[in-house]
Amino acid sequence: MSLLETNSRFLHDNLVIYGKRITQYMPKELKICFFTNSGSESNDLALRIARKVTGNYDVLVLDHAYHGHLTSLVSISPYKFAHPSGDGKKQWVHVVPVPDSYRGKYRSTEYSEDQLSDLYFQEMVKVVEEAEKNGRKICLFYAESLQSCGGQIVYPKDYLKKCYQYLQSKGILCLADEVQSGFFRTGSHMWGFQTQSEDIVPDFVTIGKSMGNGHPVSCLITKKSIAQKFGEKGLKYFNTYGGNPVSMACANAVLDVIESENLQKQVIEVSKFMLDELEKLKQKHEIIGDIRGYGFFIGIDLVKSKKTREPAIELARIVLKLMLNAFILLSLDGPYSNVLKIKPPLCFNQENAEHLITTFDKILCDLKLKARL
Repeated sequence: MSLLETNSRFLHDNLVIYGKRITQYMPKELKICFFTNSGSESNDLALRIARKVTGNYDVLVLDHAYHGHLTSLVSISPYKFAHPSGDGKKQWVHVVPVPDSYRGKYRSTEYSEDQLSDLYFQEMVKVVEEAEKNGRKICLFYAESLQSCGGQIVYPKDYLKKCYQYLQSKGILCLADEVQSGFFRTGSHMWGFQTQSEDIVPDFVTIGKSMGNGHPVSCLITKKSIAQKFGEKGLKYFNTYGGNPVSMACANAVLDVIESENLQKQVIEVSKFMLDELEKLKQKHEIIGDIRGYGFFIGIDLVKSKKTREPAIELARIVLKLMLNAFILLSLDGPYSNVLKIKPPLCFNQENAEHLITTFDKILCDLKLKARL
């Protein structure tokens, strides 16, 4: 590499090509791309645009959510600000109960999925009405399409659709954070929000992480009308390295592999095997309280008792360590750090899945045996 112009004031084919390719996977209303270097940058830019376009300031988020490491995003991420060492909730942040059907206020043992969807939607309405009653004006609703750091939470069907329709009717913009759930990770769809409903249309979509397969590149995608209003306000967006030719070449290469190797098909087939086998292990082991997720976005809620659902916090750490010793990298998350997260790369194959299941089963059997001795 002898000569490279990284300043995106001057368009390069890689940027334009990627913009056209990625928007083909979006609802037709989402056509404008702002390229950045990380998911955090994209989420921060969305806040800047939403405040400028709506004239409002406050933000609505789900409990346990995480949207990035920038100061602005730590302030809207309960996963961070509600931590014992966090700075606490700001007055301009409004937190909605996360629609967790296993540990939440309303559970699948008591309500149908349709009822859960409506009950949690009504909880969101209450928060919005209370904020408005107190004179607060909300500009943007952030939601991970599937909540990751909060414990691999899958929302009841149509929950996000109801939220979006209600909020958008009030002039509140809606953002689908796809940084951790996008690029066919769910198997059935390119984006996590599409698993909720085929006709759901957010105002913003943020993507990153998988976009560059490890290379720092991200994108905020929005509607033309929103981008135009932002431009009319006179505050232009500029990012020296956002959308640079090298980053966009990486992003295009990732799409090339996803498409040419039909990785969506692999995710669907391998994840079906994994989820089926994990359900069998759930019946076999008392420690597995819940298996949830889509595709390669899976959570295993480890408990002391299936009946009480008390989180098996210490045992979860032991399991994590033993899996690491077996050269299988997982992580723990959720409010109690007891949920094993399985989020492998899309190239994860049947052989890998069989090895994971066999190893996990053996570790749980060994722990059960030691507990009896």
